Amino acid sequence: MSLKNFVAPFYVWKRAFEKPLTNTKPLETRPGAAAYRGFHVNDIEKCIGCGSCEEICQNMSIDLVPVDGIETKDGDSGLRPRIDYGRCCWCALCIDICPTGSLNMTNEYTWLEEGDGDVDDKFIFTPGVDKKNWNNLELGYKRPVDYEILEYSKIKMTIMETAERSDSFIEMVKGYSKEEAEREADRCVACGICVATCPANMDIPEYIKAIREDDLNEAVRLLYKTNPFSNSCGRICTHRCEDACVLEHRGESISIRWLKRYIMDNVSSEEIKSSLADEFTKNGKKIAIIGAGPGGLSAAYYLAKLGYSVTVFEAKEKAGGMLRYGIPEYRLPYDELDKDINYILSLGVKIEYNIRIGKDKDFDDLYKHFDSIFFSIGLSKPYSMRVEGETLPGVISGLKFLDDVTMGIDPKIGKSVAVVGGGNVAMDAARTSKRFGADVTVVYRRRLEDMPADLEEIVEAQEENVEFVVKAIPTKIVENKGKLYFSWNNAKMVEQKDGGRPKPVAIEGDITTRTFDTIISAIGQAGDFSFLPKEIEEKLKFKWGKVITDKSRQTADSKIFAGGDVVNATADAISAIEDGHKAAIGIDRALRKI
Repeated sequence: MSLKNFVAPFYVWKRAFEKPLTNTKPLETRPGAAAYRGFHVNDIEKCIGCGSCEEICQNMSIDLVPVDGIETKDGDSGLRPRIDYGRCCWCALCIDICPTGSLNMTNEYTWLEEGDGDVDDKFIFTPGVDKKNWNNLELGYKRPVDYEILEYSKIKMTIMETAERSDSFIEMVKGYSKEEAEREADRCVACGICVATCPANMDIPEYIKAIREDDLNEAVRLLYKTNPFSNSCGRICTHRCEDACVLEHRGESISIRWLKRYIMDNVSSEEIKSSLADEFTKNGKKIAIIGAGPGGLSAAYYLAKLGYSVTVFEAKEKAGGMLRYGIPEYRLPYDELDKDINYILSLGVKIEYNIRIGKDKDFDDLYKHFDSIFFSIGLSKPYSMRVEGETLPGVISGLKFLDDVTMGIDPKIGKSVAVVGGGNVAMDAARTSKRFGADVTVVYRRRLEDMPADLEEIVEAQEENVEFVVKAIPTKIVENKGKLYFSWNNAKMVEQKDGGRPKPVAIEGDITTRTFDTIISAIGQAGDFSFLPKEIEEKLKFKWGKVITDKSRQTADSKIFAGGDVVNATADAISAIEDGHKAAIGIDRALRKI
C-alpha cells in the first residue's frame, strides 16, 4: 500500500474545516459552461414527434402532446415532447437519440416561479412552444458530431451484378440472411411513424421486433392481419413507409420491405398455415369478386375468414392481376406470387378463370345470385399518345408487351426499342426489352427527377444501360421499309404561376428523329368499365375515370363495392390490398346491418 493511499483520508478531513462555497445571490449567479446541460429547446418544425426521446427517458419525464398549428401528416405524428422538470435528471439521452436533431439543451439553468399553486405543474413545459427566456440561446449541450446512439447506415441488400442480370429473368435481389435481417431490425427505434404512411397500416414496429426476437411465427401473424400478399409486397412494394422512417432524416431508412421479405422467405406454406391457424364458420352468404388481382384476392381472404363463400371471376388463365401480368419475373418470381395466392385459396376461395364479366358471364347474373359484389379490375386500357402513326405495326402498349412476356409469347421487338413514358410500367418494359437483347431508349416529356417511377427502378435501368431522353414530346411515327421513324419535339421546362410542377413546352423547330424496330407506349392507362350494364354504370358515380366510393369502398349502389386502381389514385399493390381489406369489412357490416 502506497503512502499516498494511507494519508488520503486525512485530506478529506481537511476539507471539513474549510468555509463552504455557498452562492449567496442565486439570482445573480454565474452562467453555465458553454456545453452545460440546462433547459431544453426544440425546433418544432424540424421535430416529427417520433417519440424516441419519450422512449429513452429513464425517468418518464417526457410525454408527447398535441400542439396547436401542428397537424398529423405522413412522416409526422403531429405531437411534440413535453418535459416534466420534476422528473428530469438532465442526462441528455433525449438529445443524443433525437433522429432529426431538433431537441437540444441550453446552458441556462435558473427558473424561478412565484405564487400559489401546485409547484409540480409549474415546471412542466413544451420546448419550442412555451415562451421561455432561454428559447433563443445558442450555447448549451448538443449531441457531438462524432457520437451516435443509433445506427444510421442500413444493411445493404445483395443484388445480382449488372452484367449478370441484364439478360436474365432470374430474381435479381437475393434477400437478407438471418444475421443481416436481425442487424437491420436492430436499427429500428419502434417509433411507429411508418405505420400511418403504410396504406395497409401494417404493424411494422411489431413485426420488426419479432425478427429481432427470432419469432417468425409471430411475425407471420402480424403480417397477415393486414396484408395477405406480404410475400409479393416484400419484393415489389413501393415502400412509402421507408420515406417516413425517422432515420432517413440523418441517414438511411430501415429496409422495411426487405425485412418483410425476410420473414416470408423463411417460412414454408405449411408453417404459414400453422402460424395463422385460420378457423371460421360459414354464414351462408355468397360474395362475387371480379378480378383476381391483389385487391380482389385480399377482399376474398378477409371475407373468407368472416365466413362468406367467395367466388372470384378472373378474365385471364391465372390469378395475380398486375402482379403477374405487369411485373417482370426478375422482380417478382411467379412461384413467390403463387405462395400468397395458394394460401388464400386454401381457405375455400374459388376462382373461375377465363371468365370475362360482360362477355362470358353477365354482370346482372352476379347481381341476382350473390349477396354482394366487389370489383377490383385494375387499369387495362392504355392511354393514347395522340400522335400520328401510333397505330402502325410495331407500336405496342407497355401492358400488352409485359402480358405477352408473362404468357411466354416472343414479343419480337427487334434490336432497337423506344419506350415512351416515365412510370413503373415504362421502366419494366424498358428493362424487360434489355433482357431480350435490344438497345433501349426511354423517351419522357418531363425531367428525370419528375418521373413517377420508383427511384430504384430508374437507377437500375440506368445501370443496365437503358438510355434516357428527357424533355421530349412525341410528335409523329412514320414507317418505312420495316423501320419506325420516331420524332419528338425537344422541350424546355416552364415554371407555373400557380405553383404547380413545371410544364414541358416544345421548343419551336427543335425536332429529333430516330429509327427503331419497336415503340412501346407506356404513358398510363385507364379502367375498362364495359363489363357494367348501362343502368348500373349510370347509377355509379365517377370522377376523373375513377369510381367514387365511401371509406368502406361502397359505391352509390349499396350492393356493389369497388377498390384498387379504379378507385384510388396511388395505383400500387399495397393500396389495392388495403382497399380489399376495407371492402371486406364494409361488405360484412352492410350484410349484417351494423
